[in-house]
Amino acid sequence: MEAGEGYFGFAGAEHDRSHRYLARAADRAGSEYYDIVIRDLETGVDSTEIIAETAGSYVWSNDSSALYYTEYDDNHRPYRVRLHTIGTDQANDPIIFEEKDPGFFVGVSRTQSDKFIVIDAHDHQTSECWLIDAELGGEPRLVAPRLTDREYDIEERDGLLYIRTNADGAEDFKVVTAPVDNPGADNWTDLIAHEQGVLILDTIVIKNHLLRLERHEGLPRIVVRDLRSHKEETVKFDEEAYSLGMSVGYEFDTSVFRLTYASPTTPSRTFDVDLDTGARTLLKEQEVPSGHNPDDYETRRLFATASDGEQVPVTVLYRKGTKLDGSAPALLYGYGAYGMSMPSSFSISALSLVDRGFIHATAHIRGGMEKGYRWYVGGRREHKTNTFTDFIASAEMLIEKGYTAKGRIVARGGSAGGMLMGAIANLRPDLWGGILAQCRLSTCSIRCWTKPCRSPRPNGPNGAIRWPRRPIMPASPPTRPMNRSPRTTIRRFLPRRASPIRVTYWEPAKWVAKLRATKTGDAPLYLKTNMGAGHGGASGRF
Repeated sequence: MEAGEGYFGFAGAEHDRSHRYLARAADRAGSEYYDIVIRDLETGVDSTEIIAETAGSYVWSNDSSALYYTEYDDNHRPYRVRLHTIGTDQANDPIIFEEKDPGFFVGVSRTQSDKFIVIDAHDHQTSECWLIDAELGGEPRLVAPRLTDREYDIEERDGLLYIRTNADGAEDFKVVTAPVDNPGADNWTDLIAHEQGVLILDTIVIKNHLLRLERHEGLPRIVVRDLRSHKEETVKFDEEAYSLGMSVGYEFDTSVFRLTYASPTTPSRTFDVDLDTGARTLLKEQEVPSGHNPDDYETRRLFATASDGEQVPVTVLYRKGTKLDGSAPALLYGYGAYGMSMPSSFSISALSLVDRGFIHATAHIRGGMEKGYRWYVGGRREHKTNTFTDFIASAEMLIEKGYTAKGRIVARGGSAGGMLMGAIANLRPDLWGGILAQCRLSTCSIRCWTKPCRSPRPNGPNGAIRWPRRPIMPASPPTRPMNRSPRTTIRRFLPRRASPIRVTYWEPAKWVAKLRATKTGDAPLYLKTNMGAGHGGASGRF
């Protein structure tokens, strides 16, 4: 960020295969339009050439002469891939791929083997991939045509595609192989069979190994498969709840992968793991400037019983010595949408609360995928109320076990989690001491409890792509107390609006205005709007 700038969003950097040039993409306005700038690493000088207003996804060609990049349509949807040859006018960049369906987003990447550029077109439930020979270029070649509700992604090794997919009813995904020269679905052969409740999140293929990141019962795990012997091994950890990530560098011919580990008590740690020797080398540990001793804190993985008997994972962090007699205040966070799972990771801001006696809890409610694809399905469309009642069950469990008490819980959720906040305020206003609805979502959300969402597809980046996951409420609303507490909220949500960029400022403004006009108590109600920030908040230190 340069002096005088109010915002800086970074979409990443990638060097070419020669390691001479570095392309980086940045948004300096909070608009999510990214300008790509190229630096000559030998001279340290940036080119005056800028690839302007891209969607932030891009890769180098193998000969370092050009960049494949994505761009937006008028509704801020990544819909097209262009090829920019260095030194030419961007206006003349040829179109390599264009997606016509307004419900699909487009991305561009490359296989770890560097053999192929991959163009993927996807909505939340369906995907389609195209391959370009990274050495020769040419027209994209389709792998398997899109089939509604079938998702797949691709890696390559020795002329064989390794495909993670939910085809053939594998709702938690499986891994299949197919020959590069004939990659259609008729030639897919199972390598890693589907196991219900074990969600395969990601795969990495390097010279002799296939790594997969999975989630089971709300916790991640890394499984390593030796492609020579086909033996498998799971990487082990000791804590009750934690977050995991895996990655590799630019090398394909390697036995080393990178692992990131964190828990609510343990700062993020990065390791290199050698798969041939088993050696694990600590490369970096997140520094807490004020100091941090993990032994001062306790992380627990608890389960709340939902109204239909489902067990909802809840991650709890507190400082050792905190009395668990109901006297502690609690912050309970939830999201529960789009299949996004909430990691049990490290947060300095959470420590700030627990050091002052708070219980910090995350409810891994339905609508996410913490317990596999069925966990997501169980919190969407006609089942969306499960998201809300799971969150309430989590709060009730914390009360029952003595972690906190009624009226001493602050509920927090943002974006789609902001809709959750509105719902739980209506359903159980007696539970909450406060509610933080951040970037509250009302675009394409619930108008009222008894009417399904029937409007035409809205515009905006999350409009058409979000449509298949729109919430549909049951005809008969669940039994709930009338809103008579000081935290009374409205029973009817705001009308939907077509938003140019995600959640717009007028949506929470209208919601708050309606709340102020209808609430019956004298509890304060605040609206804070930062016009210089993006959907994820301001950039930089604050």
